[in-house]
This record gives sequence, structure tokens and C-alpha cells, in this order.
Amino acid sequence: MAEHTSSTITIEAAPADVMGVIADFARYPEWTGEVKEAEVLATDDQGRAEKVRLVLDAGAIKDDHTLAYTWTGDREVSWTLVKSQMLRALDGTYALAPLGDGDRTEVTYRLTVDVKIPMLGMIKRKAEKVIIDRALAGLKKRVESVHKA
Repeated sequence: MAEHTSSTITIEAAPADVMGVIADFARYPEWTGEVKEAEVLATDDQGRAEKVRLVLDAGAIKDDHTLAYTWTGDREVSWTLVKSQMLRALDGTYALAPLGDGDRTEVTYRLTVDVKIPMLGMIKRKAEKVIIDRALAGLKKRVESVHKA
């Protein structure tokens, strides 16, 4: 099994509020620095995205890729790469856990990235860590600003 990188952050909002922001792909370009376009290509019977096309510009990595999403209740979403120009694999998970009286959420983000060009494992893990940290910081800022509004 491929190695993955993970990180956890606490967000001052209920899990449903956090998952609402995660599931709102159309707004990703507003709060993620790397996602320039997001297009939902297919949804499940509950209206949640099953396949999403993302245009990514993360400095060294510029890509147009499609991800398949799997939703586990309202506490976890995972994705896997369907197609990409630069990536061989992009698998990840957001796992949400309510804290205290439910108005805080612990979010754990796990990610595995494999690029088609040769790259040292150490550099790949560092890139994953940067992606995760930026995503979690952006998610926290977005959820807390929407939640307070």
C-alpha cells in the first residue's frame, strides 16, 4: 500500500457545516489557492458529487484531473483519481469527528499523491504535507467565516 500523509485541524463549527463546505465544489476556487476550476460531472441519488473535474495550479504541479468521490454518511468523504495529465494517483479522505457539544469538529485529511514524473519519496511527502496544510487552513477559514455570517 502506498504511503500517505495526514494532518488534523479543529474547526469551530458543527460537522454538518464543515461537510457542507467540503461538498460545495463550485466554491472551491474561492477558498482553495490551488483549485482554479471545479465542475461536478456526476452526482449520486442524494445529490452529492460522485465525479468532479478539477483544474489545479499548485506551482510546480498544474493539472486537469477528474476524481471519483465516495461519501460515508455525513462524517467522511474519500476520493480517488479517475484521470489526469500529470498524476498517477491522487487518493484522499476528509474524516470529521464532532468535539464537545458538537459545535467544534476535528477534521483529519489523508492524502496520497503519485506523479507520472520521477520524484523522490521525501519530496513527494513534503508536497503532500503542503497541500494538506493549505487545504485544512483554507477549509477552516472558509467554514468559520460562513458559520459566523
